[in-house]
Amino acid sequence: MRGQLTNPGVAARGGSALKLLWQRAIAIILAFTAFLYGVEGVDTVTDHSLDYAGGVKPREADGLDGILFAPVLHANWEHLMGNTVPVLILGLLTLLTGIGRGLAATAIVWVIAGVGTWLIGPSNSVHVGASVLVFGWLTYLISRGWFARNITQIGIGVVVGLLYGSILWGVLPGQPGISWQGHLFGAVGGLVAGWVLSGDERRHRRGSDAGRLASSG
Repeated sequence: MRGQLTNPGVAARGGSALKLLWQRAIAIILAFTAFLYGVEGVDTVTDHSLDYAGGVKPREADGLDGILFAPVLHANWEHLMGNTVPVLILGLLTLLTGIGRGLAATAIVWVIAGVGTWLIGPSNSVHVGASVLVFGWLTYLISRGWFARNITQIGIGVVVGLLYGSILWGVLPGQPGISWQGHLFGAVGGLVAGWVLSGDERRHRRGSDAGRLASSG
């Protein structure tokens, strides 16, 4: 009986690619987090003028800018520090699904969260904070494996759900001053990203299923 040998060159290239992925993902999420702190520093010395200028103001024309800028703004340092660990962990895990895929997921969450908040948020309010990304990354990580039927991704989703799933209660109306609308549409954006960005795997699975049916006919 012949044994199956692994090509050392292929294994080495795979290990190098994985190492590079981790390095790039860590660099990007650290840079993004540092940027959040830099923005909050500027916001603090300008008496939080950035929050009002760049936050989502529901159904106001000048509030549309918030769709682009609100996720990098925070009400105060406490707000930012409360988001920091989830941003680092969930943002890193999202990028580890592939840098391009992770950035695409972030973009989808970013836009859907902003548009949804602008549409249904209460009048005369301003919405800011990276928590919309946190909720989107969370639902993306939980859902993508199920959509793709990828065992590894499902395992990651289960672990992430166990660690952070309880925060999903934040999509419900509750504590005053908390943008549940942003949380809700961030989570919706994550589900949309999970579905859209698992398209290749779903098409491949359908093709494989069709091939098996044809060969058994």
